Amino acid sequence: MLRGVAFHPWQLWDTPARMNAKTPYDPAADGWTDFVWHEDGFPALVGPFWQKTVEGRRLHGLLVEAKHSNIHGIVHGGMISTFLDQTLGHTVWEAADRGPNVTVQLNVHFISGAKQGDFLVAEGEVMRVTRSIVFVRGRLTAGDRLIAHADGVWKRLGAG
Repeated sequence: MLRGVAFHPWQLWDTPARMNAKTPYDPAADGWTDFVWHEDGFPALVGPFWQKTVEGRRLHGLLVEAKHSNIHGIVHGGMISTFLDQTLGHTVWEAADRGPNVTVQLNVHFISGAKQGDFLVAEGEVMRVTRSIVFVRGRLTAGDRLIAHADGVWKRLGAG
């Protein structure tokens, strides 16, 4: 409480000092399209996500909003992990004949922070595909800045 008034840290999100003064980035104007992995469920709560193919590489994007931030005004580590999990899972799905798969292990290494208004770009790379397991890695950037990198293992459902 501050002088008898209840204070909640999330009240800072919309104050002029915390709002991004630059013109917001418009992914659609830059050739990005909606990436709807699921119509409902958890991914629908934390998006919206974007996608774009550049020189044969599938990229995923996220325009950081206040809801993605932690109390310090930077993107929450759970959001970064979620975004990388979505990106790497989609990368595995494409590499594994578009069959169902689930995350077995995901290691995320946080390198730098991102804030509201940043446009995050994630890209996955398959390292090895076996009959039942896929090994993948990826990186998350904001412009030229590396935000995080990850590696993981996915189980191909229905495979031995």
